[in-house]
Amino acid sequence: MARTKEFDPDAALQSALELFWQRGYEATSMTDLVEHLGIGRASLYATFGNKHDLYLKALDRYTATRDPALLEELSQPGPVLPAVRTLVRRFAAEAADEATRTDGCLVTNTAVELAPHDRESARRVERSWEQIETPLHAALVRARAQGELPPDRDPRALARLLLVLLQGLRVTGKASTDPARVRDASEQALTLLDP
Repeated sequence: MARTKEFDPDAALQSALELFWQRGYEATSMTDLVEHLGIGRASLYATFGNKHDLYLKALDRYTATRDPALLEELSQPGPVLPAVRTLVRRFAAEAADEATRTDGCLVTNTAVELAPHDRESARRVERSWEQIETPLHAALVRARAQGELPPDRDPRALARLLLVLLQGLRVTGKASTDPARVRDASEQALTLLDP
C-alpha cells in the first residue's frame, strides 16, 4: 500500500515561495526549507525535487498569481492612458510602501540574483516581463489609434520603457528609504505619455 503524503504540497509550495521571496535563493538552504515547511527532507525532495527545482516551482506559482488582471485592466473599453497611469502609480506605491518594499518582487529579485547565470530562471523572468510588456504594448497601440497618444510615439518602445521603469521601481524601492524617489521617477516617466 502506497504511503500518503503527510503534508499539503500546495501549502508547502506557498510557504517555500514566501521564504525564497524573503531571503532570496542563495540565502535559503535546504535545512531552512525543511524547518520552515515542517516536512522531512526526503518528502521535500520526493515532492519538489532539489532546491533549484523547488525555487522554479515557487517562481512559477508567483508569476501565475501576480497581476493576473493586468491584461483585463489594460484592455477595458474607453480611454487607455488612465489605466496605464494607474498601473505605473500602483507599482510606485507598492515600491514605496514601508510595509512591503523590502520584499520587492520575486521576479525582479530573480532577475538580479539568478538570471545572469541560470538559464531556467532567466527564461521565467523573460516570460514574466513579456506578460507585462505585451498588454502594455497593445494598450499603447489602442491609445495611439484613439488619438490619446501622438502618432509619432512608438508604442513598442514606450511599452519597453514602462516595463524597465516598473522593474527599476521595484529594485529602487527595495533599497531606498526615500519614497519620493520612486514616486518622482514614475511621475516623470508618465509625462512621456502626454500629448
